[in-house]
Amino acid sequence: MSLSPVQLEVLFTPADFASLPGRDLRQTVCVVFDVFRATTTIVTALGNGAAAVIPVVEISEALELRRQRPDVLLAGERDGWRIGAALTGGVEFDLGNSPREFRPERIAGRTIVVTTTNGSRALRACTGAGELLAAAFPNLAATAAHLRARAPEKIILVCSGTLERAAYEDVLGAGALAALIWPADDGRAADSARMARNIFELHQTDLPAAVVNSSNGRRLLGVPELRDDVACCLERDRFDFVVGSVNGELRRLPKSQLAAG
Repeated sequence: MSLSPVQLEVLFTPADFASLPGRDLRQTVCVVFDVFRATTTIVTALGNGAAAVIPVVEISEALELRRQRPDVLLAGERDGWRIGAALTGGVEFDLGNSPREFRPERIAGRTIVVTTTNGSRALRACTGAGELLAAAFPNLAATAAHLRARAPEKIILVCSGTLERAAYEDVLGAGALAALIWPADDGRAADSARMARNIFELHQTDLPAAVVNSSNGRRLLGVPELRDDVACCLERDRFDFVVGSVNGELRRLPKSQLAAG
């Protein structure tokens, strides 16, 4: 079943999603992708038992939430690495931005405040959406099923990008979701959605090869401590739940809510 009645759009860069706060998104579902690595890490954290994830843009926001709620864990990165005392004035973050760090024994039952270079910005830009979802390859099928059930008036797939540029892996993620929810011959999807879908379909049989020469792929694969994140982030459908924003916190949406659609 496909979402033929809806309009589908893909935003490729931070400059694109920066315009979202000025748009009327009340009837729109925004789905954010930061494949390498923020949304993959968020999905993994919730899959491994975290209670909630609170995305914030600035390090100072994370530190203020820790002051208000000493029980939260702090997670995030700058330049790809865990945020350390040099950037905070003395506070070492508990976790970085590698999904492999978010093991059940570290995070089960905990609320995690996360700030990353691009993913947090993209999520914040979608605050006015009728529904905000965080998606990645590990929960792609569940997200697609949710969107098909909801059949919203409009869907915007938001690629977080890298710094101020597009990120190839995010386009692959958006294209993969577009392929699951949109008939290829439906003219009501924007050209941006067609572009993302075509790029994904070109590479769908070998995603690891597709990202070897991407900016983030090269960066992660070039660091021994981080190279295994690439395969982890490209593994499809490890989790069967949808991640949505509930009162500013990212949580697993209840099965009853999905069924009600």
